[in-house]
Amino acid sequence: MKIPNSHHHDAPRLTRRTLFSTLIPGAILAPQAFPQSAASTAERFRQISAEYERKGLADPFKGITANGSVEPSLFGIHATGVSTAPVRTAAERFLESLSNEQRGRTMFAVDDPEWRKWMNQHFYVRQGVSFKEMTDAQRGAAFGLLQASLSARGLKLTRDIMRLNETLAELTDDHEFLGEWLYFITVMGKPSASEPWGFQLDGHHAIVNYFVLGDQVVMTPFFAGSEPVTATSGKYQGTSILQDEQNRGLDMLLALDNAQRAKAILNPNKTQNYNLTEAFKDNVVLDYAGARATDFPEPARKRLLDLVDLYVGNMDDGHARVKMDEVARHIDRTWFAWVGGSNAAAVYTIASTAP
Repeated sequence: MKIPNSHHHDAPRLTRRTLFSTLIPGAILAPQAFPQSAASTAERFRQISAEYERKGLADPFKGITANGSVEPSLFGIHATGVSTAPVRTAAERFLESLSNEQRGRTMFAVDDPEWRKWMNQHFYVRQGVSFKEMTDAQRGAAFGLLQASLSARGLKLTRDIMRLNETLAELTDDHEFLGEWLYFITVMGKPSASEPWGFQLDGHHAIVNYFVLGDQVVMTPFFAGSEPVTATSGKYQGTSILQDEQNRGLDMLLALDNAQRAKAILNPNKTQNYNLTEAFKDNVVLDYAGARATDFPEPARKRLLDLVDLYVGNMDDGHARVKMDEVARHIDRTWFAWVGGSNAAAVYTIASTAP
């Protein structure tokens, strides 16, 4: 879908930003033409959530693969030299701030299926303790955990997503199932310097899974998004996310030569949702597609690494550098793909796949 530019000085330019700031909330408002009680809506959401879990957890966890088979010895257990003591200490402080009842709802075994129970949509019935029910001190401890785990950029992105969920609540007049504080934290395992453990932040459009073993960290699955992406009114007017990601993704495509661009563009028209690895898609078979980075000249390879770093760099700085070293080692097996138009007014999907 392409959005036309207006060349009339007395009319605002219709952009992807303004489209998603107006039309999408309208679509979410539509069900309110048939009002239901909060209790009946909550029960319907519970049933939908249970069905997602039933289907999504039916098969044992394998992970995303290119052909259905797990590639052995791809990543090993090793020392990184980057301390995880700050996040461990922050997790302990957060757990200590909770009541016994809250702690019982928040802590799970390290191998519990709770790791797989996350959802980027708002209706999902989540586990753990929410920011909404936390005291100010508990919220401070929860944000302390996020601050220790994420980079400054990653923390700002997460907070802005939460704020934009408040914007959506304002636009839809739904403060029961939408809002800034409807984000939940669970902790899997006991925070430890040597044993595996981790935590999960789960809420509408903001998902962080943070696994720790010694001084190694894996922060995936990770989901960041919003509807709208920019608040044009309300409490958080002016808040905007993912603009750099979308702009630099387009720059990446346009930096390729014609032959490489033709390989990268899988479909010039984005007519559907191309989220292939969202909630309960743990075992997706996703083959490589698009243009292969090994065929790029060095400047384009560097540009692709910088684009990937925009996303990897949401985790704490030290472990982000470790992860980017891994990405760089596999650059020859990294692909760049595109669906949609190739101008600033277009709607598009960017994908980069690698081991």
